[in-house]
Amino acid sequence: MTKLIIILLSFTFLSSESYAQDIETFTKGFNKKEGFINYYWDDSKGKLYLEISKLEEELLYVNYLSAGVGSNDIGLDRGQIGGSRIIKFVKMGPKVFMVQPNYTFRAVSNNSEEVKSIEDAFAKSTLWGFSVVAQSGYRYLIDASEFIIKDSHRISQRLMQRKQGSFKVDKKSSSFDNSNSKNFPLNSELEAFLTFRGVATGGWLRSVSPDSETFSVRTRHSFVQLPDDGYTPRKFDPRAGYGAMTFYDYASPIEDDLHVKYIRRHRLIKKYPNKEMSEAVEPIIYYLDRGVPEPVKSALIEGASWWNKAFEAAGFKNAFQIKVLPEGADMLDVRYNVIQWVHRSTRGWSYGASV
Repeated sequence: MTKLIIILLSFTFLSSESYAQDIETFTKGFNKKEGFINYYWDDSKGKLYLEISKLEEELLYVNYLSAGVGSNDIGLDRGQIGGSRIIKFVKMGPKVFMVQPNYTFRAVSNNSEEVKSIEDAFAKSTLWGFSVVAQSGYRYLIDASEFIIKDSHRISQRLMQRKQGSFKVDKKSSSFDNSNSKNFPLNSELEAFLTFRGVATGGWLRSVSPDSETFSVRTRHSFVQLPDDGYTPRKFDPRAGYGAMTFYDYASPIEDDLHVKYIRRHRLIKKYPNKEMSEAVEPIIYYLDRGVPEPVKSALIEGASWWNKAFEAAGFKNAFQIKVLPEGADMLDVRYNVIQWVHRSTRGWSYGASV
């Protein structure tokens, strides 16, 4: 009996030592930026911490290449979207996992057991595991120092595919970039300065990098609150001329195709639904890169504005607008639709992507 008491006391002692400090004490003196996900930067030790207050709640995670390589043939351009994923933070013991549910396979159903059967049938992806370093109530402080400087854009993989050499992130020459990171009520924008080292075996990388054995870029991690559930999806029409959003719905009637295709579209609602021609509640606004030179800038504004004719045919007045990005605005802030002007060492093509 005495041994049992000793064991229990030891367990209690170890558990209480797991988070020896609360968040406020642990982060005293750190640079704090409040927003969607509060984050703290310890400049003296080069450590980044995220404050997670909503476990198991889904949000959007997007990664970008905010400063690129400059070669059209390699295809690692400034402003390039790496991927957008729905994720959630899940706590297990002393760790918090960043988990991506598998929405490629789902059951669109009111039957919770049917939904769960599909969730359990297919693998999820755990994108990262964070250590909890402090806790205040139901708020957990996690160490994101290693996460922020990972090769989220898969730059090493792209260089190998293009036969440009074998490169890896040099952690000693990489860091979270607090000066280019921002926090807003509905989204957190975290930027990193990444240095890659290796041996260049192809001419494309050597032609754009000052040193063939090392190059540096900037990557962006965006955490975004999901919109409300008022959006109405629409089935894909191949005449749309743009790729569909696809998934497999295992709750589909047995005579229907499991493969569901939805069109990618903006949420556009008439201000006056009964009128044949009406302004939109919220117009679609695309912002043009301030770095575009004239006369290209004026031509882009004029050309993009031609899309308004299509919206007018659908009964929307002035629903599609083109504006120059406001001074000081962040082009990769996920709240903006943007048209970027990207420089390359050789002539290339235009392309688009969506979040």
